[in-house]
Amino acid sequence: MRRPSYHRNDRGRLDVKMAPMIDVIFLLLIFFVCTASFQPPEEILPTRLSMPGAVESAVEIDPELLDLDEIVVKVLWREGQAHWQINGRDYDSLDAVGEVLTAAARLQSDLPVILDIEPTVPMEDVIDLYDICRAIGLEQVRFAASGNDE
Repeated sequence: MRRPSYHRNDRGRLDVKMAPMIDVIFLLLIFFVCTASFQPPEEILPTRLSMPGAVESAVEIDPELLDLDEIVVKVLWREGQAHWQINGRDYDSLDAVGEVLTAAARLQSDLPVILDIEPTVPMEDVIDLYDICRAIGLEQVRFAASGNDE
């Protein structure tokens, strides 16, 4: 038995229109992504500035650390063998050079080490010295460039 047509359309349709709701959700999502801050908060960044009302701590700095700007290691080739100089002081063995560099790395691991190599020094000695510097943990090992065009 069929219902009469006047009962069929009295209530209207009960569908929910999803397209406008999805549009609103996407607009909200875009709004929140654009307004979000993806940078770390500034109060957790390291700084040397003191804030007003902050109490500074009295940290004593070792005077030896203040004098260390860089370590210059010269490798010289004399009488068929390598000789080393660290900041002007002579060393006869690579082990002694390694001990001095280890002590310096314990004080300051980001200390720049400049390797000044004579052109006559075999590459094997240069690589051994470089490997020692990196094994100790010195992060900034650089080679000195000659200013002469030979």
